[in-house]
Amino acid sequence: MATVLYITAHPHDETQSYSMTAGKAFIESYRDANPSDEVIHLDLYRENIPQIDADVFSGWGKLRTGSTFDQLTENEQSKVRRLSELTEQFVDADKYVFVTPLWNFLFPPAMKAYIDSICTAGKTFKYTEQGPVGLLTDKKALHIQARGGIYSEGPAMELEMGHRYIGVIMNFFGVPSFEGLFVEGHNQFPDRAEEIKQNAIARAKEKALNF
Repeated sequence: MATVLYITAHPHDETQSYSMTAGKAFIESYRDANPSDEVIHLDLYRENIPQIDADVFSGWGKLRTGSTFDQLTENEQSKVRRLSELTEQFVDADKYVFVTPLWNFLFPPAMKAYIDSICTAGKTFKYTEQGPVGLLTDKKALHIQARGGIYSEGPAMELEMGHRYIGVIMNFFGVPSFEGLFVEGHNQFPDRAEEIKQNAIARAKEKALNF
C-alpha cells in the first residue's frame, strides 16, 4: 500500500478551476485503480501552514542552543510543532501530486509557504562536504498546473516558473521521478475552453493509471 499526498493550492474547487478539475479527475481515477492506497488531501487554503517568521526562527534558535520544547513560547511551540508535522507527513508519503494554477508566472503563495515548511535539513535533504544531498530517493511526484495562456512553447516558456520551481525542489529532495500535466490556453482561446478542459480530464485519468 502506498500513501499519496494530494496537495492543492487554489481557493476555488473544480467547478471554477481548471487545475482542480484535472486534479479531481486524476485523483478519482487513481483511487479507482489503487483502492488499497491511502490518499491524503492537503488543501493549502484550509490547512494551517505557518510562514517562516520571527516566532519560528526564535523557536528553532532556542532548541539549537539547548532549550527544551516546553521552554518555547506558546506561539513558538505551535508553529514549530506544525512545521515538524508537515515535514514528517511529507517524508512518510510515497507519492506527491501538486495541483496549482499559474499565477503571475509562479503559483499561489500558499504553495510557497508549504514548500518552505518541508525544506528541512536532515529530513528531506542533508548537507555534506560535497553540498546538499536529497533524502527522498524512493518517491515520485506529479504537478498538475492550469495556465490561461500557452506556456509550453515559444517565448512564454521562459516566463513559466511554477512548474520549474517545484521541479527544482523535487530534484533537491532527490525525488527521481517528476512529471507535469498542463491545462493551458483556455483564457487565450475561450471558444476552445471546454475542449481544453475535457482533453485535460482525459489525460489526467490516463496518467493516474500508471502513477
